[in-house]
Amino acid sequence: MRTTRRALAAVVSAAALLVASGCGAGEDDATASTVEVFTWWAEGGEKAGLDALVSRFTAACPGQEFQSGVIAGGAGVNAKQVLNARLQQNDPPDTFQAHAGAELLDHINAAQVSDLTARYEAWGLTAALPAGLIETLTVNGKLWSVPAGVHRANVVWANDQVLADAGILVAPKNLKEFVANLEKLRRNGIESPLALGRDWTQLMLLEAVLISDLGSKRFNGLFNGETKWDGKPVRTAIDDFATIVGYSNPDRDSLDWPQAEQLLIDGKAGYQMMGDWVAADLDQKNFSGYDSFTFPGNGKTFQWLADSFVLTTGAANPAGAECWLRTVASPEGQQAFNARKGSIPARTDAPTVGFTDYQIEAVEDWKSGTPVPSCAHGSACSQPWQNAANAALGAFSTSGDAAALQAALAAAARQFVRQP
Repeated sequence: MRTTRRALAAVVSAAALLVASGCGAGEDDATASTVEVFTWWAEGGEKAGLDALVSRFTAACPGQEFQSGVIAGGAGVNAKQVLNARLQQNDPPDTFQAHAGAELLDHINAAQVSDLTARYEAWGLTAALPAGLIETLTVNGKLWSVPAGVHRANVVWANDQVLADAGILVAPKNLKEFVANLEKLRRNGIESPLALGRDWTQLMLLEAVLISDLGSKRFNGLFNGETKWDGKPVRTAIDDFATIVGYSNPDRDSLDWPQAEQLLIDGKAGYQMMGDWVAADLDQKNFSGYDSFTFPGNGKTFQWLADSFVLTTGAANPAGAECWLRTVASPEGQQAFNARKGSIPARTDAPTVGFTDYQIEAVEDWKSGTPVPSCAHGSACSQPWQNAANAALGAFSTSGDAAALQAALAAAARQFVRQP
């Protein structure tokens, strides 16, 4: 993956696609029905992407009015807690954001989300989405969510000036070179060369290290039982992870990813390991002095996650929620959303007009790379498994006990893994 510093180009024109469904023309426009859309997109490029979708929805669905159910917090850590409480109290939003894949298992088993298989055919999604993504989205032979876009998780962001001041001019090719650069930055006066945030961002870092040390096939095996979490290869990766964490900011457990990103912008860190939503956020903050590269040692592995929306079984306004989903599913909606958010369309037929250099490159990497899912973002593991991993990493961040971390991760796998 090449690097990019260009700001986001203008998104497509405001002319919206009017959807031909029950939520379109013919409804009584005088009295709007509200559609509560529950998300965690509260700031930066994420909010910009949501705003673009809302504009599409407003034009495409006369008679329907968007109602925000946003709960701030990176990766939906806070939102998921609020959502689960509401679902248990039979107070669901009309639609809610979720990561596509295993994260939806509990909601499916609890009959909290509706089968969308027929809509996939009607909206052209079956033909427009990659077969591998369709496979991941399918549970018990049915499709339960509509993906809005795909992100890459295993990306490192670098402050050009900080690296140049330390004499670092080339991206590291492997973990050994990465650690050497971190040490060089520290010797050059950067106390915390790696900007890092709370538990789930640490899980992202651990997954990237695991991919480097295990390779994509054995990494995938961690989530289907083929690779043992208590084996020596995983211990090697955890030791490498511990070394890298040692070069991060001591207050990592109190920061979400935007606050960790600020350390990079302010020149207090040289690197941040974070998903490619960072590009849109940095550009929105008018910071152009950055480069990016795939995590050292990951090669052509594309660790993906997909933002998606569901139709809740207890939706107060199912027609409005369906119109929201159809807006999300449309090529025009995906173009507008992803151009602002910094992700790439889930649909392979969506236009890429207005995309940055990075996004165009990501589209090509998605086509040619080796895709692997992300536990930190729900495509590889269920929500309870993710929670257990985050708790284990939170404990490790305080104790530094690598053996205890491996034991906790192995215990979580024994409890939650779905055998092949």
